[in-house]
Amino acid sequence: MSGFEGKHDQTGPNAKLGKTNKRAEKFAHITKVHPCYNEQLHDKVGRAHVPIAPSCNIGCNFCDRSLHNKEDMRPGVAGCILSPDEAIAHVDKIMDEEPISVVGVAGPGDSLDNDNTFEFFKKLDESHPEIIKCMSTNGLLLPDKIDDIAKCKLNSVTVTVNAVDPEILKDIVGFIHYHDKVYKGVEGAKILIKNQLEGIEALDELGIVVKVNSVLIPGLNDEHIVEIAKEVSNRGASLMNVLPLIPLNKMKDYPRPDCMLIEKVREEVEEYIPVFRACTQCRADAYGIPGKKSHDHNMGMTPQSHY
Repeated sequence: MSGFEGKHDQTGPNAKLGKTNKRAEKFAHITKVHPCYNEQLHDKVGRAHVPIAPSCNIGCNFCDRSLHNKEDMRPGVAGCILSPDEAIAHVDKIMDEEPISVVGVAGPGDSLDNDNTFEFFKKLDESHPEIIKCMSTNGLLLPDKIDDIAKCKLNSVTVTVNAVDPEILKDIVGFIHYHDKVYKGVEGAKILIKNQLEGIEALDELGIVVKVNSVLIPGLNDEHIVEIAKEVSNRGASLMNVLPLIPLNKMKDYPRPDCMLIEKVREEVEEYIPVFRACTQCRADAYGIPGKKSHDHNMGMTPQSHY
Protein backbone atom coordinates (compact mmCIF):
# COMPACT_ATOMS: atom_id res chain seq x y z
CA MET A 1 0.00 0.00 0.00
CA SER A 2 3.08 2.24 0.04
CA GLY A 3 2.17 4.46 2.98
CA PHE A 4 -1.59 4.72 2.44
CA GLU A 5 -3.84 4.35 5.43
CA GLY A 6 -7.53 3.59 5.21
CA LYS A 7 -7.45 1.71 1.91
CA HIS A 8 -11.13 2.20 1.17
CA ASP A 9 -11.19 5.89 2.11
CA GLN A 10 -8.45 7.64 0.20
CA THR A 11 -10.19 10.98 0.67
CA GLY A 12 -9.60 11.24 4.39
CA PRO A 13 -6.90 13.09 6.32
CA ASN A 14 -4.34 10.32 5.81
CA ALA A 15 -4.53 10.33 2.03
CA LYS A 16 -1.44 11.09 -0.05
CA LEU A 17 -2.47 14.22 -1.91
CA GLY A 18 0.14 15.01 -4.48
CA LYS A 19 3.19 17.24 -4.64
CA THR A 20 2.39 20.13 -2.30
CA ASN A 21 0.58 20.94 0.91
CA LYS A 22 -1.16 23.73 -0.99
CA ARG A 23 -2.79 21.21 -3.31
CA ALA A 24 -3.75 19.06 -0.29
CA GLU A 25 -5.50 22.03 1.31
CA LYS A 26 -7.54 22.70 -1.85
CA PHE A 27 -8.41 19.03 -2.09
CA ALA A 28 -9.48 18.86 1.56
CA HIS A 29 -11.84 21.80 1.00
CA ILE A 30 -13.56 19.99 -1.88
CA THR A 31 -13.88 16.70 -0.02
CA LYS A 32 -15.87 18.38 2.75
CA VAL A 33 -18.82 18.93 0.40
CA HIS A 34 -18.37 16.97 -2.85
CA PRO A 35 -19.97 13.47 -3.00
CA CYS A 36 -17.82 12.53 -6.02
CA TYR A 37 -14.62 13.23 -4.10
CA ASN A 38 -15.50 11.79 -0.68
CA GLU A 39 -16.95 8.30 -0.35
CA GLN A 40 -18.34 9.09 3.10
CA LEU A 41 -20.56 11.79 1.59
CA HIS A 42 -21.66 9.82 -1.45
CA ASP A 43 -25.10 8.87 -0.12
CA LYS A 44 -25.57 11.93 2.07
CA VAL A 45 -24.93 15.06 -0.03
CA GLY A 46 -26.55 15.97 -3.32
CA ARG A 47 -25.20 17.04 -6.67
CA ALA A 48 -26.81 18.21 -9.90
CA HIS A 49 -25.57 17.53 -13.42
CA VAL A 50 -27.06 19.99 -15.89
CA PRO A 51 -27.33 18.65 -19.49
CA ILE A 52 -26.30 21.68 -21.52
CA ALA A 53 -23.37 20.29 -23.54
CA PRO A 54 -24.56 17.96 -26.33
CA SER A 55 -21.68 18.16 -28.82
CA CYS A 56 -18.39 16.28 -28.51
CA ASN A 57 -15.09 16.57 -30.34
CA ILE A 58 -13.70 13.05 -30.00
CA GLY A 59 -15.05 9.63 -30.94
CA CYS A 60 -14.56 7.11 -28.14
CA ASN A 61 -15.16 3.59 -29.39
CA PHE A 62 -17.20 2.69 -26.28
CA CYS A 63 -19.37 5.81 -26.25
CA ASP A 64 -23.03 5.86 -27.22
CA ARG A 65 -24.51 9.28 -26.47
CA SER A 66 -28.29 9.30 -26.17
CA LEU A 67 -30.76 12.19 -25.84
CA HIS A 68 -34.42 12.11 -24.82
CA ASN A 69 -33.66 8.86 -23.05
CA LYS A 70 -35.66 8.04 -19.92
CA GLU A 71 -34.23 4.63 -19.10
CA ASP A 72 -30.46 4.19 -19.52
CA MET A 73 -28.52 4.92 -16.35
CA ARG A 74 -25.03 5.73 -17.60
CA PRO A 75 -22.81 8.61 -18.73
CA GLY A 76 -23.62 10.18 -22.08
CA VAL A 77 -27.38 9.93 -21.53
CA ALA A 78 -29.83 12.77 -20.90
CA GLY A 79 -33.57 13.26 -21.06
CA CYS A 80 -33.23 16.69 -22.68
CA ILE A 81 -30.83 19.54 -23.39
CA LEU A 82 -31.26 22.76 -21.43
CA SER A 83 -30.30 26.31 -22.27
CA PRO A 84 -28.18 28.12 -19.64
CA ASP A 85 -31.25 29.98 -18.35
CA GLU A 86 -33.29 26.77 -18.17
CA ALA A 87 -30.42 25.11 -16.34
CA ILE A 88 -30.33 27.89 -13.74
CA ALA A 89 -34.06 27.52 -13.19
CA HIS A 90 -33.56 23.77 -12.86
CA VAL A 91 -30.84 24.27 -10.21
CA ASP A 92 -33.05 26.74 -8.31
CA LYS A 93 -35.87 24.20 -8.25
CA ILE A 94 -33.61 21.38 -7.09
CA MET A 95 -32.13 23.47 -4.29
CA ASP A 96 -35.62 24.03 -2.93
CA GLU A 97 -36.09 20.25 -2.74
CA GLU A 98 -32.72 18.61 -2.03
CA PRO A 99 -29.51 19.36 -0.04
CA ILE A 100 -27.41 20.17 -3.10
CA SER A 101 -23.78 21.21 -2.57
CA VAL A 102 -22.35 20.71 -6.07
CA VAL A 103 -23.46 21.65 -9.58
CA GLY A 104 -21.62 20.35 -12.60
CA VAL A 105 -21.67 19.99 -16.37
CA ALA A 106 -21.05 16.41 -17.43
CA GLY A 107 -22.31 16.32 -20.98
CA PRO A 108 -23.94 14.47 -22.51
CA GLY A 109 -21.13 15.56 -24.86
CA ASP A 110 -17.96 17.38 -23.83
CA SER A 111 -18.24 20.42 -21.57
CA LEU A 112 -15.49 22.41 -23.28
CA ASP A 113 -16.86 21.79 -26.78
CA ASN A 114 -20.02 23.76 -25.92
CA ASP A 115 -20.05 27.54 -25.34
CA ASN A 116 -23.19 27.21 -23.21
CA THR A 117 -21.01 25.67 -20.51
CA PHE A 118 -19.23 28.95 -19.89
CA GLU A 119 -22.39 31.03 -20.07
CA PHE A 120 -24.05 28.71 -17.56
CA PHE A 121 -21.21 28.88 -15.04
CA LYS A 122 -21.12 32.66 -15.26
CA LYS A 123 -24.84 32.81 -14.48
CA LEU A 124 -24.47 30.19 -11.74
CA ASP A 125 -21.72 32.17 -10.02
CA GLU A 126 -23.95 35.25 -10.06
CA SER A 127 -26.95 33.43 -8.61
CA HIS A 128 -25.23 30.87 -6.34
CA PRO A 129 -21.63 31.96 -5.65
CA GLU A 130 -21.48 29.66 -2.64
CA ILE A 131 -22.02 26.42 -4.53
CA ILE A 132 -19.19 24.11 -5.62
CA LYS A 133 -18.83 24.23 -9.41
CA CYS A 134 -17.35 21.41 -11.45
CA MET A 135 -17.21 20.02 -14.96
CA SER A 136 -16.01 16.90 -16.72
CA THR A 137 -14.15 16.88 -20.02
CA ASN A 138 -12.14 14.68 -22.35
CA GLY A 139 -9.41 17.31 -22.06
CA LEU A 140 -8.80 17.97 -25.74
CA LEU A 141 -9.59 21.68 -25.41
CA LEU A 142 -8.11 22.28 -21.96
CA PRO A 143 -5.06 24.28 -23.17
CA ASP A 144 -7.24 26.31 -25.54
CA LYS A 145 -9.93 27.07 -22.98
CA ILE A 146 -7.89 27.51 -19.81
CA ASP A 147 -8.53 31.27 -19.63
CA ASP A 148 -12.28 30.72 -20.03
CA ILE A 149 -12.14 28.08 -17.30
CA ALA A 150 -10.38 30.50 -14.97
CA LYS A 151 -13.17 33.04 -15.47
CA CYS A 152 -15.79 30.41 -14.54
CA LYS A 153 -14.47 30.18 -10.96
CA LEU A 154 -14.59 26.39 -11.10
CA ASN A 155 -13.60 24.41 -8.02
CA SER A 156 -12.91 21.07 -9.67
CA VAL A 157 -12.54 19.47 -13.09
CA THR A 158 -12.70 15.79 -13.99
CA VAL A 159 -10.60 14.78 -16.99
CA THR A 160 -11.12 11.40 -18.66
CA VAL A 161 -7.73 9.91 -19.51
CA ASN A 162 -7.87 6.37 -20.88
CA ALA A 163 -4.23 6.01 -21.95
CA VAL A 164 -0.98 7.97 -21.99
CA ASP A 165 0.46 5.71 -24.68
CA PRO A 166 -0.80 6.68 -28.18
CA GLU A 167 -0.47 3.09 -29.40
CA ILE A 168 -3.08 2.10 -26.81
CA LEU A 169 -5.25 5.18 -27.09
CA LYS A 170 -5.64 4.84 -30.87
CA ASP A 171 -7.71 1.70 -30.23
CA ILE A 172 -9.92 3.51 -27.69
CA VAL A 173 -10.50 6.85 -29.45
CA GLY A 174 -11.34 6.53 -33.14
CA PHE A 175 -10.84 10.20 -34.01
CA ILE A 176 -10.51 13.71 -32.64
CA HIS A 177 -11.83 16.93 -34.18
CA TYR A 178 -9.37 19.67 -33.32
CA HIS A 179 -8.90 23.13 -34.87
CA ASP A 180 -11.28 22.32 -37.73
CA LYS A 181 -9.42 19.16 -38.71
CA VAL A 182 -10.06 15.47 -38.05
CA TYR A 183 -7.15 13.37 -36.80
CA LYS A 184 -7.19 9.58 -36.49
CA GLY A 185 -4.95 6.83 -35.22
CA VAL A 186 -1.69 7.56 -33.43
CA GLU A 187 -1.62 11.15 -34.72
CA GLY A 188 -4.93 11.98 -33.06
CA ALA A 189 -4.00 10.07 -29.91
CA LYS A 190 -0.78 12.03 -29.50
CA ILE A 191 -2.60 15.37 -29.73
CA LEU A 192 -5.23 14.28 -27.21
CA ILE A 193 -2.70 12.97 -24.68
CA LYS A 194 -0.53 16.09 -24.97
CA ASN A 195 -3.49 18.40 -24.42
CA GLN A 196 -4.86 16.35 -21.53
CA LEU A 197 -1.58 16.34 -19.63
CA GLU A 198 -0.79 19.99 -20.32
CA GLY A 199 -4.34 20.83 -19.33
CA ILE A 200 -4.10 19.02 -16.01
CA GLU A 201 -0.94 20.98 -15.22
CA ALA A 202 -2.66 24.25 -16.14
CA LEU A 203 -5.69 23.45 -13.98
CA ASP A 204 -3.43 22.67 -11.03
CA GLU A 205 -1.65 26.00 -11.52
CA LEU A 206 -5.04 27.74 -11.36
CA GLY A 207 -5.78 26.07 -8.04
CA ILE A 208 -8.53 23.89 -9.50
CA VAL A 209 -8.72 20.39 -8.05
CA VAL A 210 -8.36 17.70 -10.73
CA LYS A 211 -9.88 14.23 -10.69
CA VAL A 212 -9.01 11.79 -13.46
CA ASN A 213 -11.47 9.20 -14.74
CA SER A 214 -10.08 6.15 -16.54
CA VAL A 215 -12.28 3.53 -18.18
CA LEU A 216 -10.92 0.04 -17.52
CA ILE A 217 -11.02 -1.99 -20.75
CA PRO A 218 -9.96 -5.64 -20.30
CA GLY A 219 -7.22 -6.71 -22.66
CA LEU A 220 -6.58 -3.16 -23.86
CA ASN A 221 -5.61 -0.76 -21.07
CA ASP A 222 -6.03 -2.85 -17.90
CA GLU A 223 -2.26 -3.20 -17.46
CA HIS A 224 -1.65 0.40 -18.49
CA ILE A 225 -3.87 2.31 -16.07
CA VAL A 226 -1.18 2.37 -13.40
CA GLU A 227 1.00 4.28 -15.89
CA ILE A 228 -1.83 6.79 -16.27
CA ALA A 229 -1.89 7.16 -12.49
CA LYS A 230 1.84 7.88 -12.30
CA GLU A 231 1.67 10.48 -15.06
CA VAL A 232 -1.43 12.38 -13.96
CA SER A 233 -0.29 12.47 -10.35
CA ASN A 234 2.98 14.04 -11.45
CA ARG A 235 1.03 16.57 -13.55
CA GLY A 236 -1.15 17.72 -10.65
CA ALA A 237 -4.20 15.45 -10.34
CA SER A 238 -5.38 14.78 -6.79
CA LEU A 239 -7.74 11.83 -7.22
CA MET A 240 -8.42 9.02 -9.68
CA ASN A 241 -11.57 7.10 -10.50
CA VAL A 242 -11.20 3.74 -12.27
CA LEU A 243 -14.48 2.95 -14.05
CA PRO A 244 -15.53 -0.38 -15.55
CA LEU A 245 -16.18 -0.43 -19.28
CA ILE A 246 -19.84 -0.43 -20.26
CA PRO A 247 -19.64 -2.48 -23.51
CA LEU A 248 -21.35 -0.36 -26.16
CA ASN A 249 -20.85 0.90 -29.71
CA LYS A 250 -17.66 -0.47 -31.32
CA MET A 251 -16.73 -2.11 -28.02
CA LYS A 252 -20.04 -3.88 -27.49
CA ASP A 253 -18.30 -7.26 -27.73
CA TYR A 254 -15.62 -6.45 -25.16
CA PRO A 255 -16.07 -8.08 -21.74
CA ARG A 256 -17.08 -5.90 -18.83
CA PRO A 257 -14.31 -6.11 -16.21
CA ASP A 258 -15.16 -8.19 -13.17
CA CYS A 259 -14.80 -7.02 -9.58
CA MET A 260 -11.48 -8.79 -9.07
CA LEU A 261 -9.85 -7.03 -12.02
CA ILE A 262 -11.27 -3.65 -11.02
CA GLU A 263 -9.98 -4.06 -7.47
CA LYS A 264 -6.56 -5.23 -8.66
CA VAL A 265 -6.14 -2.18 -10.85
CA ARG A 266 -7.40 0.18 -8.16
CA GLU A 267 -4.87 -1.23 -5.71
CA GLU A 268 -2.08 -0.65 -8.22
CA VAL A 269 -3.26 2.88 -8.86
CA GLU A 270 -3.51 3.89 -5.22
CA GLU A 271 0.23 3.37 -4.83
CA TYR A 272 0.52 6.68 -6.70
CA ILE A 273 -2.73 8.60 -6.23
CA PRO A 274 -5.85 8.30 -4.04
CA VAL A 275 -8.69 6.29 -5.57
CA PHE A 276 -12.39 7.10 -5.44
CA ARG A 277 -14.43 3.89 -5.24
CA ALA A 278 -18.07 4.92 -4.94
CA CYS A 279 -18.83 6.19 -8.46
CA THR A 280 -22.22 5.12 -9.81
CA GLN A 281 -21.47 6.24 -13.41
CA CYS A 282 -24.28 8.80 -13.40
CA ARG A 283 -26.29 10.17 -16.30
CA ALA A 284 -25.49 13.63 -17.64
CA ASP A 285 -28.75 14.92 -16.14
CA ALA A 286 -28.59 13.20 -12.75
CA TYR A 287 -29.49 15.17 -9.65
CA GLY A 288 -30.13 14.53 -5.99
CA ILE A 289 -28.16 12.28 -3.66
CA PRO A 290 -26.12 9.68 -5.58
CA GLY A 291 -26.82 6.09 -4.67
CA LYS A 292 -29.82 6.94 -2.47
CA LYS A 293 -32.78 5.46 -4.30
CA SER A 294 -35.53 7.81 -3.22
CA HIS A 295 -33.34 10.90 -3.67
CA ASP A 296 -31.40 10.12 -6.86
CA HIS A 297 -33.21 11.46 -9.94
CA ASN A 298 -32.67 12.40 -13.57
CA MET A 299 -34.44 14.59 -16.08
CA GLY A 300 -35.75 11.62 -17.99
CA MET A 301 -38.21 11.22 -15.14
CA THR A 302 -38.81 14.93 -14.50
CA PRO A 303 -42.13 16.55 -15.55
CA GLN A 304 -41.91 19.34 -18.12
CA SER A 305 -43.39 21.72 -15.55
CA HIS A 306 -40.23 21.34 -13.44
CA TYR A 307 -38.22 23.46 -15.86
